[in-house]
Amino acid sequence: MDAVDITMERLRAQCLSRGASGIQGLARFFRRLDKDGSRSLDAGELRQGLAQLGLKVEEAEAEALCRRWDRDGNQTLDLEEFLRALRPPMSQAREAVIAAAFAKLDRTGDGVVTVDDLQGVYSGRAHPKVRSGEWSEDEALRQFLDNFDTSEKDGQPAHPQVTLAEFQDYYSGLSASMDTDADFVAMVSSAWRL
Repeated sequence: MDAVDITMERLRAQCLSRGASGIQGLARFFRRLDKDGSRSLDAGELRQGLAQLGLKVEEAEAEALCRRWDRDGNQTLDLEEFLRALRPPMSQAREAVIAAAFAKLDRTGDGVVTVDDLQGVYSGRAHPKVRSGEWSEDEALRQFLDNFDTSEKDGQPAHPQVTLAEFQDYYSGLSASMDTDADFVAMVSSAWRL
């Protein structure tokens, strides 16, 4: 295991220690660091972001992370590739059911789903907290929607959209908390009526 892999494992462990929403919260955090909308971070931005999360990395480590996920040779880290690598590994069955659920919602096939599309389609019946009686189905939907950035920006009403990457981030944390593929697939299938 090289230094980059060790850094990634430390970061993944820190995310998972924050519970099911840890990966998603980190993904949102890193997307906010991308001030210019380039979908990439340079070594300085990456180090600053990791330091804010309590994970100190040396300049050489940050540069190595950027090189590992540099798609176009501009010495910046491709944010989506980095976040994909950070997610805990999922089985093909789990990845397939997540992709199927997203595809069902992405009616236009453009890779983006609006939050309005989710309402009326999502069923929280199989969510572990609904099954335990801790939440109602409406609470499960509200909690699910709260995971995505749907707030106003600069006084303008939000036009909430969920990308496949954000959808995968959400389910990545939840996947890490479920023991069997069968339980995970059943939960996602039930939630999206697949």
